[in-house]
Amino acid sequence: MVVFWFLLIALIVVVGAVTLAVLGGRGGVLPEAPPDRIAWPLPQGRPLARADVDALRLPVVPRGYRMADTDDVLDRLAAELAERDARIAELEAALAGARAAAEVPPRRPDTGPGAREDERPRDARPGPGQDGGERS
Repeated sequence: MVVFWFLLIALIVVVGAVTLAVLGGRGGVLPEAPPDRIAWPLPQGRPLARADVDALRLPVVPRGYRMADTDDVLDRLAAELAERDARIAELEAALAGARAAAEVPPRRPDTGPGAREDERPRDARPGPGQDGGERS
C-alpha cells in the first residue's frame, strides 16, 4: 500500500510540474497576439493581377473568415471584373466597327462610255432611240 501512495504522490507532482511549465512559460508574460489581418493587402494604385489573388490569404477567425475583410476583397474583385467586362465589350464593338468599315463593297463593272457592251450592266446599256440607236 505504501507503493500505491508513493506512485500517486509522484504522479500528482509530475502533472503539477508539467502544468506549471506549460502555463507559466519561461518566467514572463506571453506577448499579445497581433490582430489577424490580411498579410498582403491588395494594391490600390493598379489593377489586380492573378498573382495578387493567388498570394491573398484571408484572415481566419474561430467561426470562419473575418467577414469585413472578405467582403472588402470580394467587392474589389467584383468591381474590377465588371470594369474589365465593360472594357472588353467596348473593344469588341470597336473591332466590329473597324472590320465593317474595312470591308470593300463588291466592284461593279465599268459603265463608262469606253466600256464594252457585254461588260455594262443591263440597265446601263443604251436602248432603242438612245445613244446607240436601234439594234438589229
